[in-house]
Amino acid sequence: MSIEIDIQTGDSSWPRAQPLVMASFPPDAAMILPTGPVQWANPDLRVFIEDDEEVVCHVGIYRRIGTWKGRKIRLGGVGGVATHADHRRKGYAGLALTAAIQTLRDERSIDFAVLVCRPYNEAFYEKRGWHAFGGEMYVEQKSGDKSARVLFDVMKPYVFDMRYGPRDGVLDLCGLPW
Repeated sequence: MSIEIDIQTGDSSWPRAQPLVMASFPPDAAMILPTGPVQWANPDLRVFIEDDEEVVCHVGIYRRIGTWKGRKIRLGGVGGVATHADHRRKGYAGLALTAAIQTLRDERSIDFAVLVCRPYNEAFYEKRGWHAFGGEMYVEQKSGDKSARVLFDVMKPYVFDMRYGPRDGVLDLCGLPW
């Protein structure tokens, strides 16, 4: 058994991630915002965990500029956490999440990290140092050919402290990509 951790650029590594991500997040599981189904951004980087040359886990890494309590911030995001059904409960997601956070830390420019998750995953993230964000989070979504700022309320936001440790306020992710 050989476990490898690999970090690759987001768009170019999509073919490698696609089978696992699509199996973990089926299209019929779409969440709805006022502008329609949630439109997820593509990650800037991807963490892959391989077990005997098979991709068994994936985590997307995002970088954004936004605001928190009116202050300009640099955010690291984590999303698309997926583990192959046959390889769950072996610690791969925790390992990939740790690699993602370490990658953001190594850049030394992130104020804090954010992710959103469903209730059944909250304990998993809390055990790994993530904290529930009790404020409002706004995201940019396309509606037709226009972009709209909408309240993201379909899943709970969680933050990972770096320079700041936000627990409330308004978090606006409608800034431009890094």
